[in-house]
Amino acid sequence: MAAPPRRRDSPPVLPDEIVEEILLRLPPEEPACILRVSLVCKSWATTVSSPWFRRRLHELHHTPPVLGFLHNWDNERIPRFIPTTASSFSLAAPDCRNWCALDCRHGRAVFLSKGQDTNELLAWEPITGAQRRIPVPVPASSGCRLAPGAAVFCAADGCNHLDCHGGPFHLVFVFTEYTNADDYVTSVTSACLYSSETGAWGELTSVHGEFDIDFTFYSGVLVGRSLFYFLSDSALIVEYDLARHELTVFDPPGSQYYDDTLSLMLAEDGGLGLSQTLDQHLKLWSRKASSGTTDAQWVLSQVVYFENLLPNGAPVNATRSLDVLGFAEGANVIFVTTVIGLFTVELESGRMRKVCDNHGFCNLIPVVSFYTPVPCGKHHDSPRVTCYEKLAPEGASTLKNMDVPCYLKLNR
Repeated sequence: MAAPPRRRDSPPVLPDEIVEEILLRLPPEEPACILRVSLVCKSWATTVSSPWFRRRLHELHHTPPVLGFLHNWDNERIPRFIPTTASSFSLAAPDCRNWCALDCRHGRAVFLSKGQDTNELLAWEPITGAQRRIPVPVPASSGCRLAPGAAVFCAADGCNHLDCHGGPFHLVFVFTEYTNADDYVTSVTSACLYSSETGAWGELTSVHGEFDIDFTFYSGVLVGRSLFYFLSDSALIVEYDLARHELTVFDPPGSQYYDDTLSLMLAEDGGLGLSQTLDQHLKLWSRKASSGTTDAQWVLSQVVYFENLLPNGAPVNATRSLDVLGFAEGANVIFVTTVIGLFTVELESGRMRKVCDNHGFCNLIPVVSFYTPVPCGKHHDSPRVTCYEKLAPEGASTLKNMDVPCYLKLNR
């Protein structure tokens, strides 16, 4: 009688700290990797969903990746959130038929309700799915004539923005009202600040003038911790000083800017910057202040020639109809649309990568964040997205038995 086969010994179990160090080396620009890891076992799911793991991701990789972008294209065949990662995934973004995306920063995005009565804002956390509805200021809801703008940012004192989820935040809301008197049109542009801690709006800060200020195509830029800038459709720049509660309107560089495509961004030194599209190249400007906004000057800092950045094999006319549609704060990346598709451009390295076809987007709201799964029991009031069962690891009959929630949906 033959001897029974010898039982193989199980491989030694790796210490938890070694497992964590291995998981931290997964590419952060591919959130699908971390999600699949969380489905292996409860121990790994606990590791990658912990706040400690998220902080370590920031310490190790420093710059958060651009996960994708939100847009306001009303085509139901095009997803509201479009990823820019190699592995396809989606976030449960608010319905584009009801909400217009305005801004995204520090782990949150802000939307404005659509329709004639635009009387509500929505603060949404892309990673956790948490939502909060906020009524707009009464003067804006009763008499706003033009499309308003809004921006969101973390309000925690001393926060390094490594993990802003669930913490306090502020909203800036800016709008313009017209007044007709004796065939003479004047306007008042106003801004105010909302605090999630008090649940109330502050006092309005206004500036009078003959401005045509509409905020349809551009999102705001935060400079430092107290200066917000908005670019209007008529190429006027609105500065809102949070510390002084002051509002200022000024022009971009050049005398023929109405014929150019402009987009706000951060300059290399962290100050206000601006991109200007001319033919097949891009001019990058920075604003150098001396003794106040009125004395500040625009300085040309860089010229980018896109034909030198395009991948091999791109057609000669690839840079025709080139436009900058968005700037990703925290990642120093711009979105550029061409006749052959939508590209991201890393301004430091000059790397240019195609992310999708050109669907005629008018503006983009980049989502910049590290992704980690949400721990069980968190944000029950948020919409839940269930992963496909075919992604379950071997030995798991269904993902429902894994007890691992996620707000990320993988596509195969």
